[in-house]
Parts: sequence; structure tokens; C-alpha cells
Amino acid sequence: MIKTLRKALNMMIVSILACGTLSGCGGDVYTENENRKDALSYEDAKKELSALLSNVKVDTVSNPVMDIYSDDISEKDVLADIDTFPITVEGNGDVVVEIAAATEFSSEEPDDWLNIVATNFNKANVTTSSGKKIAISVRKMASGEVVTYVKAGVYKPECFIPSNEAWGMMLEASGIGIQKVTDRIAGNTAGILMEKSVYNDFIEKYKEPTVANVLQAANAGDIVFAYTNPYTSSTGLNILTAMLKAFDENDPLSAKASEALLEYQKNAPPVAYTTGVLRNQAKKGLISAMVMEEQAYINTAELKSYEYFPVGIRHDHPVYGFEWNSEDENEAIRIFTEYCQNEENQKLATEKGFNRHDDYVGQDNGLTGTGYLNAQATWKQNKTGGRPVIAVFVADVSGSMSGEPLRSLQTSLIGASSYIGSEHYIGLVSYSSDVTINLPINQFDDRQRAYFSGEVKNFYAGGNTVTYDAVLVALDMIEKKLEEIPNAKTMLFVLTDGEQNGGYSLNRVTGIVGGLQIPIYTIAYNYSNITDLDTLSKINEATNIKADTDDVVNVLRNLFNVQL
Repeated sequence: MIKTLRKALNMMIVSILACGTLSGCGGDVYTENENRKDALSYEDAKKELSALLSNVKVDTVSNPVMDIYSDDISEKDVLADIDTFPITVEGNGDVVVEIAAATEFSSEEPDDWLNIVATNFNKANVTTSSGKKIAISVRKMASGEVVTYVKAGVYKPECFIPSNEAWGMMLEASGIGIQKVTDRIAGNTAGILMEKSVYNDFIEKYKEPTVANVLQAANAGDIVFAYTNPYTSSTGLNILTAMLKAFDENDPLSAKASEALLEYQKNAPPVAYTTGVLRNQAKKGLISAMVMEEQAYINTAELKSYEYFPVGIRHDHPVYGFEWNSEDENEAIRIFTEYCQNEENQKLATEKGFNRHDDYVGQDNGLTGTGYLNAQATWKQNKTGGRPVIAVFVADVSGSMSGEPLRSLQTSLIGASSYIGSEHYIGLVSYSSDVTINLPINQFDDRQRAYFSGEVKNFYAGGNTVTYDAVLVALDMIEKKLEEIPNAKTMLFVLTDGEQNGGYSLNRVTGIVGGLQIPIYTIAYNYSNITDLDTLSKINEATNIKADTDDVVNVLRNLFNVQL
């Protein structure tokens, strides 16, 4: 993580459970003092790591398999089945329109406005002008994911209702025939939240609540500002483009704006995987300003102590149809749109947190659909602040992974690795009853990428689950590589489907993880008891993500897109 956060987090280690040096170990599970809570400094963590590793059996693959026959991976190849995104309303009629709908109104209560409206519409037995019954289906799907799937040609909904118009513009710029039906069915804004005392100090010094002033305050160290993934999050994309506009008022895509973003990212917190991560960081005092849609802010009681101000473009949920629709489908979309806009449904939208700040006029950033796509590319190029990443992937290949779980891990890990930039340094570890270093850390050039693919394809399942032994091995690999590349960012990814049942337990490694300040992202799939993994990830403010076998490929794709 960034140096400033490493220092801040080191101050927090006093609250993290730690454990002492190894004593009296025997059998597969080593004995330990469960109640020891001594905090470890960086130097003590390195010493403890060395001590514990002396009791870990580690094999190293001397001749890793090179996958020389692997074809280039297209985006289509790394997308999970569309059914991993749930249908929240199922329509049954003569003309069925499936809506790919933004998650803020296609989820569970209170984020269920569109679900309620669609359900009521379906009960009303509305027909087209030719007498055909119209039915609406709703698929809950982040706006950025819809764009990814439609662009790849693997998903063709009849209707798209994103959070803001940027996504429709991006589809059009990508050659997708798309027609806007209306600019708005549920008014919303995106903005920035600050805890009230922080906001008051901010206004006293910077006067106006603008993105430019937020960036100035962040660069001055007066606030710590964090935002979400601009490839999937509408708020993240909105804020990114507003930031670029603030960096260069005349041309958000200029070299000047790109260089300013690069400089900003050098000392900025990592982009958050979800807004939930932002809320957790805010609770712990690690960030003092964050992005959020207004409707989410209205409906989240724990955020009442925060001040909100809108920025960027509006999030009014425009409605789009597609070129592949029939005339009946297009007519059905128009009829449903008018139904959404009637007085009763707009009143319900207001109750659900929408239709606030109607006086706010969105800030024109001057971007076309191509401009938004280029803004994403600019962010991807600069997101690590010019610092390479040293990362190790730790893969569970124990007996419970046999069959489909392991195949899913192999397919998803190889596919998602296409999102890892060649400037980063990647290693690979697998574990069952023992730990294997499949691939020492090296720059992820074509050769290392081929070795990575070959070794992942060569995985086989069997044995126990020594998760934390493998974590220790990976931490040691990262620390040694840091001696060569001291300015690098570090992270570790653990992929598992089960609890540790051999080797060291969680309590023996938490002090080391905290002292080394290496964030550990854990991906748990087909695995409901994630308490230990969640604890491991939270030590250094990383993320634990639950994923089914079917959607782990999307989980990894988005996680890598944010972090690597």
C-alpha cells in the first residue's frame, strides 16, 4: 500500500492479534498460544516469519511448465455466464422485454424500486397497440458490466437502464446500435461524502465543495479521498472524469491531466472494490472523504453523520433500446418507460431515495463516448501511481478442490490474468498438505505469463489445507523481492474453498501480516464460513470476496482490473 497508509496502519497494529515464536510444535497442526496479543513491529514480523517458516515444508518447481500453445485471451473468454447476474423480476407474456438494470433499483429493499414497478406492471396486463401482452424481466447488473458484456457480444438485452448516460454513449462509440428512449426515469446524483467535522474544516479552508478543491485538499494531506472502480461503478467513472476535468479544464484527456492523475495516485488509497469497502475504511478513520450515489447515502443510516454534495454528471437512469429489437419490443419499452414516469411510481421513487437535488445541473465534462473509454484507459495506465506491483497468487489445491472447483479456479485464474499489466511482478504458490512454489516472482512478461498459465493448468487436487503455511511462504517471497524493488506496491491473493485443517492457524500469522503491512485479498468460493478469511483481509484493509464457482471469473477479472 502507499507509504502514508503503511505508516498509519502500522499505528493500528496494536489492536491486531499477534502470536509469538514457535514452541512445541508437532503433528500436522502446530501448537500455539491462542491468547497472545503482542503487536509485532516490521522487524519483529520478519524475525517471526523466518522462525515459523523453519517448520514449513516447501517444494519449489525446478522446471515450471510453459504454456506455449495458449492463444491470446479475448474479453469474451474471461466473462462468466450471464446467468451469474440474477433475474430479479421474471416476465411472462407475448412480448417479453429484459432490462439490464442498475443495481441501485434492481436489488433488495430499499434498492428495489424498478423491481416493484416492473412487478406491478406485469400484473396490470398491459398490451401493445396490436393487443400483445407485455411482460418485463429485470436483470440486476452493474452498468459497467452491461457495457462489458454487450461489447463482447455475449449478451443482448432488449433494454438497458444504466445509472448515467456515459455508459450508453460508450456502447454507441463501440459500434453498438442503441437508441435513447428517455433521459430520466429516476433522478439521482453522485457525489462526495465527508464526515461533518471534516467537511466544516474543508469548507473553512477551501470555501467551495468542488472536485478540484477535494483533490487540492487530498494532495495537501488535509483529507484522504477514495473512490470506486471506474470500469464497473457508475460513481467511480463519474468521479474519475470529474477529476480529469479538474486536472485540465480545457481537455480532460490531455497529457497534463494524465500526468496529474499519475501524481495524485502516487499517494492515494487504492481504488475500492465496492462502496462497502469505502464505508469500512471510513469507520476506521483511514479515509475522510469518499464517493457515493445520493440514493445510497439517503438509505444508509450509518452515514447520517456525513455531509454530501453532488459532483460530476447526473445519474438520472436514462432508458435505451437496441438495434436488434423488434417493433413490438421497442413499443413495449416506450410503454413501460411512460409507466415508470407516472405520478404514482415517481412518488415511490422519491420514497426510495431518488429524485433529490433536482436543482443540480450536471457538470459538462465535454466527453464523448470515445472520451469516456479513453478516460478509463488513462486511469488504468496511471492507477498504481507509476509504481510496479509485487503480487503472489496462493491457490488451494487440497482434496476438496477436486473436480469442478479446481477446473473453475484454473480457467478463471488464467483468463483473469490477462488483466495483469506486464510491468508488474507476479509469483505463484499452491498448497494442500504441503506448500509448493510453482513460480518465483518475476516480471509478468510474455515468458512469465506463459509459465503462469502452464503451472496453473498443471494443478491437481489432493491432501489437507495448510492455508496459512502457504501465506507465510508467499509473504517471504514478497519481502525478498522488495529488496530488489523497494518502491513497489505489494499484495497477496488467496483463493480457497475451505477452512485450514493443517499447519499454522490464523492466530499464528496475524501479527506477521500486520507487521509486514502486505494487504491480502481473499477469494472464497463455494465456501460459506469466511470468518477467518475476512479477518485475514481486514488486517491491512484488503477485501474478502465470496464467489460461487460460476462467477469467480468475474470476481477475479474485476479485482485484477482494480489492483493490477
